[in-house]
Amino acid sequence: MANVLVPLADGFEEIEAMAIIDVLSRAGNNVTVAGLFDNEVEGANTGLKVLVHTLLKDVEIDTYDLMVLPGGLPGAEHLAKSELVQEMIRKMNEKGKYVGAICAAPWALKEAGVLEGKKHTNYPGFEEKTGEEGYVADQKVVIDGNVVTSRGPGTAICFGLELVRLLNGEETYKQLKAGLLADYC
Repeated sequence: MANVLVPLADGFEEIEAMAIIDVLSRAGNNVTVAGLFDNEVEGANTGLKVLVHTLLKDVEIDTYDLMVLPGGLPGAEHLAKSELVQEMIRKMNEKGKYVGAICAAPWALKEAGVLEGKKHTNYPGFEEKTGEEGYVADQKVVIDGNVVTSRGPGTAICFGLELVRLLNGEETYKQLKAGLLADYC
């Protein structure tokens, strides 16, 4: 079982956040959802409000194996512009721990400097924020070392499953993929 941190800010993409949290939890991982600003965070599209486990400022980043960021706007922008998020991403990266982001959230990885020399993907058109260098347009999920990125809401379950494969191994990945009926991943 791995320890996973999912930071949320107002304007997060609901499908991405819930898929990431759900898939990683189903694999037996300990998932902590942390609010960037508040204990209650509102989604970008539905008005859904999520009560988080803790505030990001109260998290001890060294206890996590993966930090994964959902997209959505303005949620991803809040994450990309947060000094605390940048610091946590850099610490995870320096220790070779996994950092992941989907949709617009790879922008935060770019701001933290971890996309330098890495292949990545993001929501189409967001390359202006993440950088053209290393951008891969035709894959649902791109893994380059400890950096994992994905394209958007429609790829969220595939993204979660690839994170499971990295953290929990091939057998858990296969079982969960079959149980979710995710043959398209």
